[in-house]
Amino acid sequence: MINLDQLWKNLKVHKKFKRNIKEITFQEINTNEYKIIDVRSRREYAENHLNTAINVPLPEIKTNIEKYIKDKNKKILIYCQTGVRSKKASEILENLGYTNVYNLKGGLENI
Repeated sequence: MINLDQLWKNLKVHKKFKRNIKEITFQEINTNEYKIIDVRSRREYAENHLNTAINVPLPEIKTNIEKYIKDKNKKILIYCQTGVRSKKASEILENLGYTNVYNLKGGLENI
């Protein structure tokens, strides 16, 4: 039997969490302060990416991010093509305990 009260609480927490994603425009950042993560596919990354960006495709972010960023307080800029995949990646990183995660608003299409 489904506990509706628990389901509602879970939905509210998830909804609240999504609202807390920090978004930033490319013009607002100093790229030297951030570890930049491109969560697009390897093919997309090979075609075009931001300088100094590391490619960690979204399906691999949960299992591979600690190989690249051990400091959970490091400023991280996550991006993709439009901002959709990077929002999901931001949620994953925050669930893993990373505290300074920023999503590039609108992705590469907004630069």
